[in-house]
Amino acid sequence: MIKRALIVGLGSIGRRHLRILRELHPDLDIRVLRHSGCVEEIEYSDGCYGDFEDACRFQPDLAIIASPASEHIVSAKALANAGTHLLVEKPISNNADGVAELISLARERDLQLQVGYNLRFLKTLQCFRENLINGVIGSVHSVQCEVGQYLPDWRPDVDYRQSVSAQRKFGGGVLLELSHELDLLSWIFGDICSVSAWIGSQGSLEIDVEDSAMLRLEFENKVRAQVMMDFIRRDSTRTCTAVGEKGTLRWDALRGLVEHFDPSANSWKEIIRRSLDRDESYSAQLRSFLHSIQAGTASEIAAAGEEGFNVVKVIDAARRSSAADGLRMMVRPL
Repeated sequence: MIKRALIVGLGSIGRRHLRILRELHPDLDIRVLRHSGCVEEIEYSDGCYGDFEDACRFQPDLAIIASPASEHIVSAKALANAGTHLLVEKPISNNADGVAELISLARERDLQLQVGYNLRFLKTLQCFRENLINGVIGSVHSVQCEVGQYLPDWRPDVDYRQSVSAQRKFGGGVLLELSHELDLLSWIFGDICSVSAWIGSQGSLEIDVEDSAMLRLEFENKVRAQVMMDFIRRDSTRTCTAVGEKGTLRWDALRGLVEHFDPSANSWKEIIRRSLDRDESYSAQLRSFLHSIQAGTASEIAAAGEEGFNVVKVIDAARRSSAADGLRMMVRPL
């Protein structure tokens, strides 16, 4: 029986999780851990802790780790040792240090450890994946993904230069912040076995992390993909296009659209269109997480801790590749 929940971190994503969790479970005792202290009443919460030991003594049944990526592993390990099921916001960490130990700890304690790659819960992405698996376009020849949004527009009411996304010490930069694409590609096509990359800054954002990345990925099934990520694009986009022997399949997240180019008709056909609801995927993810705890097993859609670790390994390989002028680097997934 789930009675107590903890939200670690209260940035925009922490507040979203708090609100949605309260809507899903009005009677749940939900507390918040804020290292900056508890100086205000927090809507939707039943209390606040400023000290990690106090939060652990609360003995939460589940915790959502929504602090900066650089702080994820320390918090997650402490809570796992207290017997708490974990949903860790993406990425699971800003580097590989301690991730394997966290996964082993959760396995030993029989705890759910999931990573917050909520795009998996979009109906449009699920449709895109199902059509590819069902062979609508036959064998896939190539894949191109693009994701870009101008960083100052993410949260116009704050100085973007002070945001987690803009600071290396917190795990910012496009590779970590926009790592959804690496996760969804692995979810669809399987393990990534090699990567070559260019990573750097092309804009004038005055931040100490990369604002752009261009990656070439190879999967174990020999599918190849190109991924472009940036913080500088003024026309926001998030698309993925798969080119196959029997046509082309395209996913447009912002338009809520999946469409198929049928060469026999020489035209595009709309497969699914859904209006964009920013809460929908987060709500579905939380419902799935709660069900996983009660059932003792995660759904096929949820991103397991091991999958989150594989994303970090791809990012590490991409950084090494970029430092070596784009040299192809191997990835060893779990």
